[in-house]
Amino acid sequence: MKYILVTGGVISGVGKGVIASSFGTLLKSCNLDVTSIKIDPYINIDAGTFSPYEHGEVYVLDDGAEVDLDLGNYERFLDITLHRDNNITTGKIYKLVIEKERKGDYLGKTVQVVPHITDAIQEWVEKIAQRPVQGSSKPRVCIVELGGTIGDIEGMPFVEAFRQFQFRVKRENFCLAHVSLVPLPKATGEPKTKPTQSSVRELRGCGLSPDLIVCRSEKPIGLEVKEKISNFCHVDPDQVICIHDLNSIYHVPILMEQNGVIEFLNERLKLNIDMSKRAKCLQHWRDLARRTETVRREVNIAIVGKYTKFADSYASVVKAVQHAALAVNRKANLVFIESCLLEQETLQREPSKYHKEWQKLCESNGILVPGGFGARGMEGKIRACQWARENKRPFLGICLGLQAAVIEFARNVVNLKDANSTEINPDTEHPLVIDMPEHHIGQMGGTMRLGKRTTIFADKPSTIRQLYGNPETVDERHRHRYEVNPQYVSQLESHGMNFVGTDVDKKRMEIIELRCHPYFVATQYHPEYLSRPLKPSPPFLGLILAAEDRLTSYIERGCRLSPRQLSDASSDEDETVNGVAHNFEALKFPGHKKSTTTSTCTSTDNQCEPLNGLMNGNGNGLNHTFDDEESGACGESRISD
Repeated sequence: MKYILVTGGVISGVGKGVIASSFGTLLKSCNLDVTSIKIDPYINIDAGTFSPYEHGEVYVLDDGAEVDLDLGNYERFLDITLHRDNNITTGKIYKLVIEKERKGDYLGKTVQVVPHITDAIQEWVEKIAQRPVQGSSKPRVCIVELGGTIGDIEGMPFVEAFRQFQFRVKRENFCLAHVSLVPLPKATGEPKTKPTQSSVRELRGCGLSPDLIVCRSEKPIGLEVKEKISNFCHVDPDQVICIHDLNSIYHVPILMEQNGVIEFLNERLKLNIDMSKRAKCLQHWRDLARRTETVRREVNIAIVGKYTKFADSYASVVKAVQHAALAVNRKANLVFIESCLLEQETLQREPSKYHKEWQKLCESNGILVPGGFGARGMEGKIRACQWARENKRPFLGICLGLQAAVIEFARNVVNLKDANSTEINPDTEHPLVIDMPEHHIGQMGGTMRLGKRTTIFADKPSTIRQLYGNPETVDERHRHRYEVNPQYVSQLESHGMNFVGTDVDKKRMEIIELRCHPYFVATQYHPEYLSRPLKPSPPFLGLILAAEDRLTSYIERGCRLSPRQLSDASSDEDETVNGVAHNFEALKFPGHKKSTTTSTCTSTDNQCEPLNGLMNGNGNGLNHTFDDEESGACGESRISD
């Protein structure tokens, strides 16, 4: 087993997660099985109780683990499935050691940080690095990201553990990459290397010497700066890699490859990579990067949330929208709207903010209401659902977004004026949303319906089912404490709300649709967790297509994208593109089977069999008619300091 440890310099938040993911991407492109471990040196057992403003979103894995959002980067970049033990925290390590001490495993010895805590860290890493994350084969390389910065007191046990670990696994199996910021003060315009020198000196003082120094900077740094870092940090200039701010994070692996990282790792870790097959290395990543650069037309999507002051609070949602948008050659322009500003109280208190937020909502092409917890901003989410329903604006609700949509429908269509969630009003006369058996009052961590669960589609017309490829079931990840009250389902359906997906026991409502609406879909699960750059999530793809007024034609084509739908042509080019589309109509695609369901409020037969490998987040086909060079992709946010 080969290990690559990624550490951070004196400033956190410089994109270590993307750098670590890019190392994995480079090695996976060379046909090596790669796994990842994220170490968070906080005492929390997991990320489940974090505020979104503390560390961003809580990412959920298949096994129900609530983990750091960087594991989402690993899964998206590498297209692998990680497990709860791939996220190590100080709390987990100390809990393990204390439990062993209570059982007498240490035979009465004094339990100390060295050797007991450090040994536990090393044993954990070695054990989890062997666990398969794709298929049944064991990984050959493990990327370990150490969170925080070198010198932090809470991270010192981990630094000491890896000082010992490098000798435990031998030099040829251990490589250290140190990520540091090279600031560029506007007053001088000269890159400053002191932060890098200081952090490397601190690292070497702890007994770890970096093999690669990855310098994060606003602009590219010159050879003179690299040589200066080389002189003071005891590495060769070729071992100093500059990653400046880029338009897309998909450029990062490409930039690292251009700097010879694959060759260095191959020699340093004795990977025996066949360098003669490098020509097609990272080709799909180059296509991704090219697509993010060339797309011109935008689609405006309003995200009506409760934590919009910090974009990382909705990291997976943002990326899922971007995946879907670029799959149809559009750039997602995300408009964040604080839900509490849509409420009547804001109109009385701050009318200018109230009208400004409503204007942003009304000008958007589609509306997305993501998950959340608590009463704050709930009425604003409900009003956003009402506006989307009444004005036929494409809408996607996720988790709390589904609950808000159900409550709004009950109040304004079914005429249950007091309808609410027991989370918001425990004494409501009409509890449309109730807590679940998993919820334990007074216990916050791990008391939700978590992880991948199966949703069964109902035998009725469904747009969302067609977007998934007409399967009988679909597996998606969950994270919620409350659900729709089944006692009200028949009443809601009699007024036009379709519950088209349930759990395996058909007691828990998973998916809703509205009849005769361009696109009004909500899911109790979180589809964003399984969205991938080349596998956009079907609910998100439906939202983008509906926002572009292309959903109907997409379904009529059998869930295939036509050349016109994929085109980013300007109005001057319409005639040419329409000619291509006309020629496309004459093409025949053998082997397709007709579906047994139709889109809501349509009567067309539909074909939904995969073409050319564009897949959704569950492995079902999102049919595509172009070759690999034109395959869908996604743009993601730039790495920022």
